[in-house]
Amino acid sequence: MILLRLVGLLLDVVFLPLRLLRRAVAVKPGSFVSLTIDGPVADVIPKRRFWERGREDKSTSLHALGELVDAVLVDARVRGIVVTIKRLDAGMASAASLHAQLARAKKGGKEVVVVLPMGGATKEVLVASAASRVIVGPAATLAPVGFVTTSRYVKRALDRAGVKAEVFAQGEYKSAGETLVRDDMSAPQREQLERLLDGFHGALISAIAEGRGVSSERAAELVDGAPYHGASAVEAGLADDVAHADEVAGLLGLDDAGGVRVGRRGPRVSMSKAVDAGAYLAMKRRPLLRSLVRPPLVYVIPVHGAIAHADGPFSRLATDERLARMVRLARATPRIKGVILHIDSPGGSALASDRMHHEIVQLAREKPVVACMANVAASGGYYVAAPAHRIVCAPTTVTGSIGVIAARFSAEPLLERLGVTTETVQRGARAGLLSMGRTTTPDERAAMERELEATYKTFVRVVASGRKMTEDQVDALARGRVYRGDDAREKGLVDSVGGFDGALADLRAMLPAHVAARTKVEVARPPRRPVPMLAPPTEGESGRRAWAALAQALVPPRERALLELAASGERVLMLWASQVDA
Repeated sequence: MILLRLVGLLLDVVFLPLRLLRRAVAVKPGSFVSLTIDGPVADVIPKRRFWERGREDKSTSLHALGELVDAVLVDARVRGIVVTIKRLDAGMASAASLHAQLARAKKGGKEVVVVLPMGGATKEVLVASAASRVIVGPAATLAPVGFVTTSRYVKRALDRAGVKAEVFAQGEYKSAGETLVRDDMSAPQREQLERLLDGFHGALISAIAEGRGVSSERAAELVDGAPYHGASAVEAGLADDVAHADEVAGLLGLDDAGGVRVGRRGPRVSMSKAVDAGAYLAMKRRPLLRSLVRPPLVYVIPVHGAIAHADGPFSRLATDERLARMVRLARATPRIKGVILHIDSPGGSALASDRMHHEIVQLAREKPVVACMANVAASGGYYVAAPAHRIVCAPTTVTGSIGVIAARFSAEPLLERLGVTTETVQRGARAGLLSMGRTTTPDERAAMERELEATYKTFVRVVASGRKMTEDQVDALARGRVYRGDDAREKGLVDSVGGFDGALADLRAMLPAHVAARTKVEVARPPRRPVPMLAPPTEGESGRRAWAALAQALVPPRERALLELAASGERVLMLWASQVDA
C-alpha cells in the first residue's frame, strides 16, 4: 500500500504544473457554482462502492454542502451559488439545516439564487427564503401553507369488526397506541403536538421574515394567504422573478452572446464555464500532493429507521446486529479516532435498543462518541444516544419520548359473531397471554404492566447514567413526552443545538489538535463478514486516553410497525406523534 501511494505521489509531482493550470482556468471570475436538489437530503451520504457508481444518485449531503459553502466563501472568482430545487425529500430538521447553509453563504457576501421550476410547499419555501434571489416557474405554485398533523382513531371501527385492542403504556405522553383504544386525542398528546407545531411554524415565520425582509406579522399573513400561483408569488413578495428554466440565465445577467457581465461595465464571462457543484467540490477536496500516510477517520455510524432485530419485508430497518458490526469495527480499527452516531429513528424494539446501547457503551469507553440527532431521534432513538459523550441535535429535531408501550389484540368478539367456538388446553397460568383468542385476565394485565414498568425504569436509569442526572430528574422529563430540539436543550436532554457540523466540531475538539486537523469523515457501512465479539474494555490505558481527550476539549407506517412488534411479543420504545405534513 505504501508503495502504491509513493507511486501516486511521484505522479502528482510530475503532473503538478498541469493540475495547477487546470485549477487556475477551471473557474472563471464571476462564475456561479450550480447545485441541483432532486431527491433526498441528509446530513451525510455513504461513499458509493465502485459497482454502484454507474447508478444515478440524487441524494444531497448537507455536510458536503457545508464544505461547498466554505470553499465558495474564500474563492474570489465565484460570484455565487445557484440552487435548483426540483424535488425536496427532507424532514424539517434537514430543511432547516439546508436553509442555514444557504443563509451562511449569503451572509458571507455571495449571491444565493434558488430556482423553483416546479414550485414548492412549506419546506421548499423555508429553504428558498435563505436566498438573495428566488425564481419560480410561471405555471408553478408556492404553497407555504404551514404544518398539519392528522391522527385517525379507530376504536369504533375495531369494535364493529369485533376486534379489541389492549394497549399498555408507561407515561401519560406515550400516546403511540391511543388511536387504537380512544375515539379522540388525549390532552397530553394534543399538548405535545401543539408544542412541536408551534416550533415548526415559528421557524417558518422567522425564516420568511428574515429572508424576505418583512415583519413577522407580514410573514404570518403570507403563510395564511398561501398558495400563490406564478406571478402572484412575486406580487406577494415570496419570489423575485418568474421564469422558465431556459430564461434563468438571462435573469442572472447573461446576454445573447452567452456571457455574464460582472458589474455594469465589467468583463463578460462565459456561463458555459459555470461550475457544477460536484466537480467544484471534488477539485477543492483533492490535495495537490497526496500524503504517504492515510488520514485518521471520524467514523459516522448511521441508526436510520425503526429499530429492530431484522430488516422488515418492505423497508430497511436499523438492526442491532448491523450496528454491532459497525461499532466493533470502529473499536478494532486504530485509524478510526472517534465516532459520530447519526440517529434518524422513531424507536422500535426495546430489546434491540438495549443491545445497541450496550455496544455503544463499550465504544464510548475507548473512543470519543458524539450522537447527532437528525429529524427524529426519539424513544429507542434516544435510548441509543444516551451513552454518547455529547448529544447534538437541530432546533427542530423531534426527540425524547422516554417511555414504553406494548399492545395486544383480541378477536374474541369477532369469533363469537362468526359462530366460532374456541377450546383451549394449556399448562401454565399465563400460557395464553399473547393469544389473540381472548382478552387478558386481571392477573395477566398486571404481569404485563409490571414488565413494562421494569423496562421503563431501565430506560430512565440508562438516561440518568448517560446524562449525569438523577432518576427522579429524568422521570420528570420522561413519561413518554416528545420534545423539539431547542426544548430538549433547555431541559438538559441534549448538550447543544448545531446539527451535523456542530457534532463534527465537538468530536474533533475531543481529539488532539494534530489529529483533529487531519481527520476525514467516512460514513460506515456494515462489514460483509461478522466482526468477532470484542471483550469489554477495562478501565485501562485506552479508556483513560479517551476520557483525557474529552476532558481536554470539554472541561399509518408507525401503527404497522407497532403491531408487527407487538405481535412478536416485543416491548416497544417508539415515538407516536402523527405525521406532520407541510
